[in-house]
Amino acid sequence: MYETMKQAGKSAVALVAALVLAGCGSLSKVDDKGNTQEPVWPDTKDITFKNGSYPNLDDLRLVGPGMSKDQLYNLLGRPHFGEGLVGVREWDYWFHFRTPQGDLSCQYKVLFDSDKRAQNFLWKDPACADLLKAAPAESAQPAQRDFSLGADVLFGFDSAQLSPAGRQAVEQVADQLREQSYKEVRVVGHTDRLGGERYNQRLSEQRAQAVANQLRAQGVDSTRITVLGAGASQPLVKCGPLSRSELLACLKPNRRVDISVRG
Repeated sequence: MYETMKQAGKSAVALVAALVLAGCGSLSKVDDKGNTQEPVWPDTKDITFKNGSYPNLDDLRLVGPGMSKDQLYNLLGRPHFGEGLVGVREWDYWFHFRTPQGDLSCQYKVLFDSDKRAQNFLWKDPACADLLKAAPAESAQPAQRDFSLGADVLFGFDSAQLSPAGRQAVEQVADQLREQSYKEVRVVGHTDRLGGERYNQRLSEQRAQAVANQLRAQGVDSTRITVLGAGASQPLVKCGPLSRSELLACLKPNRRVDISVRG
């Protein structure tokens, strides 16, 4: 009985030793600092974690030198191959990723130093490493934001001098501009069709300039402001024969100052 147990014990030790040696034989030669010149990649048919896994890219990006095995386990899960039982200095994974071109499978290796701290992280296919790069920001087209201020609110009748209500309206626009970056602030004055062409052109320019001056006074970069007068050339509404009071009311949307912010 004793001899039988003794023989069984020897067999168990031999089996463990064989497994350890087998595992070590399949490992890359990892030095005490966690480096290897010849990484050994296991055959995916020998995987113990069947079919691999779909890792979270954000978790993969958190992986870095100095991590313990417990920390890596929490981020990546257990390794997918059996590298050995004792003194394991590398973990191998078989990851799958969803891409616009379809599923992509990648082998990933973690190498540990003699203190069992992760030091190096390898991809069998270098193209797989590109998956961890942050997605490039799409080139933003120059944004545009438009404000349209009624001239009847900004100015008194037949005047290019801002009213108190007009100054307040322009200050509100300036407050919003200070909260964003911009390449150009275009201020365009408009009139209705009443009055002569030259007169309307001059009035539209004067009113646009008054608004631009108020924007500058409120801290908007003067070098980025463009001032234009469009006279009555860009009406928003067209009105037929009406009494003068009705016509003035109908044409009100055309009397305005537009502010377009680009970028």
